[in-house]
Amino acid sequence: MLASERVRTLTIALLALAAVLPGAEISVTGSRAVLRSGALERRIEIGPAGVRTTSIMMAGWEMLAAPAREFSVAIAREESNRKPPALRPEDSWEKLDFTVTLRSTWRAEGFDAARYNDPRPNAPKWVGTVSLEASTWGQPEAVVTRPKPGVTRLTVRTRLAKPPALEGVSIDLYYEVYEGHPAIRKWAEIRNGGSTWLKLERMVIDDLQLAALTRKPLAAAMFGVQPSVVAFEIPGSRAGLIAASEIPSALRTISEQGAMGYSPALFEWVLGPGEDFTSEPVFYYGYSGEARVTASSVSTPLDRVLEGPYMRFLEQRIGIAAKDAPMHGPQWLTWAFFYDNINDALVRRLADLAAQAGFSELLLDMGWQKGSLGTDPDPAKFPDFAATSEYVRSKGLHLGAWVSSYRDLDSRDLAAMPNAPILPNLVRSTKYPGLAMSFASPWRHYYVKDVVEMARRYKLTYVKQDFSNMLYGDLAEGHESRTRKEGVLRGLRGLLQAQAMLRRTAPELVNEITHEIYWGTPGVPADLAALKQTARFHIPPNEALGTDLANQFKGRSITAEEHAAVLRQGCWLARQRFYSHRGMPLYALEFYAAGTASHQGSLTAAIQDRQVASWLMGAPVCYSGDLRTLSPENVAHYAKRFKEVKRLEATYGIYQRFQFSGVPEPTDVDWHWWGKLDEQGHGAVVVVRGSGGAARRAVNIPWVRRDRTYRALGLFSGKMYGVLSGAALQDAGVTLELPPYGQDLLEIAGVERSGTL
Repeated sequence: MLASERVRTLTIALLALAAVLPGAEISVTGSRAVLRSGALERRIEIGPAGVRTTSIMMAGWEMLAAPAREFSVAIAREESNRKPPALRPEDSWEKLDFTVTLRSTWRAEGFDAARYNDPRPNAPKWVGTVSLEASTWGQPEAVVTRPKPGVTRLTVRTRLAKPPALEGVSIDLYYEVYEGHPAIRKWAEIRNGGSTWLKLERMVIDDLQLAALTRKPLAAAMFGVQPSVVAFEIPGSRAGLIAASEIPSALRTISEQGAMGYSPALFEWVLGPGEDFTSEPVFYYGYSGEARVTASSVSTPLDRVLEGPYMRFLEQRIGIAAKDAPMHGPQWLTWAFFYDNINDALVRRLADLAAQAGFSELLLDMGWQKGSLGTDPDPAKFPDFAATSEYVRSKGLHLGAWVSSYRDLDSRDLAAMPNAPILPNLVRSTKYPGLAMSFASPWRHYYVKDVVEMARRYKLTYVKQDFSNMLYGDLAEGHESRTRKEGVLRGLRGLLQAQAMLRRTAPELVNEITHEIYWGTPGVPADLAALKQTARFHIPPNEALGTDLANQFKGRSITAEEHAAVLRQGCWLARQRFYSHRGMPLYALEFYAAGTASHQGSLTAAIQDRQVASWLMGAPVCYSGDLRTLSPENVAHYAKRFKEVKRLEATYGIYQRFQFSGVPEPTDVDWHWWGKLDEQGHGAVVVVRGSGGAARRAVNIPWVRRDRTYRALGLFSGKMYGVLSGAALQDAGVTLELPPYGQDLLEIAGVERSGTL
């Protein structure tokens, strides 16, 4: 059958299929596929000339600069057609010409590809690299299916015939659209049906070039790692695309023109005969609308979609683990002042103070376990850790504990799985010289089982997971990776698979990962890949300002006002960090640290209020410092504020809300406010004033319902701001008076909810 006849026959079948699939939004006519998802439309040519997107329209605006290459990858073959050799424990790797020093394994600067060199004489040799683009493939096949309710999928399949080394290789491109959301999601699968050992490199999952649009990062970019969410917007901000990658950590790239794929310096994957590789998905989410002038700012369609439909799409279709995980905040943890110097007597004292101050959860950071590694308590510090746990819980506190993926030589892990460590196994530090265990090995199953058993043995409800050495790859025999560079993605995937197993096995346990375990110190920002599997992500950098005076001020004496200024600076830093991640749910993020430390009376009630306000951009985790320095007034004030915060969460679910459209962007000079309101406009509005600005300010609240009536009460000030219509709150707002660095927490309740006033 000729290629044109095959396409024509397939088209008839697809049209018949579309007719019986209610809500299907993908159609194929001739050699053209049209994907429609709300106001977002993508047109793809599928025929003898290959596969390429010719148009991406959002609400009538063309977003594409030119026909796309669609998908690209480079494939090389192993010269001797053999499986890459593994590294055995007895192999003398250290004697080889190895380019990485031990110090750089702990604090890595940049991402030098030379670190992944394999200096062994029998290292694989990759030759005959072929660059493939979907726009040049011949005779692709297309199938439309409906894998689940509300989801329609287009699969485009191509079997390669040339060059001979790639005979038997097939590449599938998957596209999905979703009812109720202007989104198109895409991923690729490559199958090696031939007899040659191959290596994949330079993979771009959606290889296209958007028009000349304004690029706006919506997630943090740190230490050379790109954001996972970026908006591309037309002039005038009337429409655009949110480009989002589900590729983990530094492996992802989103180009200046909107193409999404893997970092060429960090990605490779080996495919043996009969093996396949499936990429992480990427997606575009469209938005459009008018910019609306408000009483204080401009409400853009991008901001409105971020705080509403897009966030629901993440939770409903992409999956956000925190959405269904427990929330025990406010949380206090031991690290930022005590570090690993904790013991039973100290923890009991801190539990007393944390409970009195209204905290709901106590997290023991590094130092509770033997050698600061593994999951067994240190018998010298905690002779009866079960009794310690019982004491903490008797104070009404949930208890969490820190663990790492390093193990001592006498650990139970190594006894059960002696081949589990990463090879080459570089020492992380001289103080904690344990072996790095591999998530790219069956050990991850042992790890999950061990963590769950530990949590249930000591009745823990939170586990913070830290430290790994996966960034330098893993060549150990019996592990899944075949090259050091491949070991990076293998390790990250294994880590996230372990998190998914934790969520399934122990849904009552809150699983947190840190930037140190996810890539390395100083670390990477949170991303969608991590938040799909883990309930909390500790975002870098570790700047717990004002918690450790001796360390942060180099031993010099400081005044109370100097310390107060640093504590206020920490609040501003937190708001900046949270806001930089606004393309993701903020309630899943943990940031160091609201400083629970007082120096000569520096921790005033106003600063405590500023901490509570600032951390309510997301959820009130995590606070840290020396609780023993707090005055009885400090303790009582925290308890008072946390009582109100807990009531608001129980009544309105404020932690999972964040509205910021139509009001000023964050500032520590003028006024700034944001919403924590539900769909009916009930909940809280957090208002902060910086160092300047007017003493009085009208605070508009764009997120209420115009046709409703609300009561506005200042919980910090105790002021009743009256009963106002939703229209009045949107158009004029309420007028507040605050001193410099002042704040208030407004409860916005429907009159029908609050009863007779």
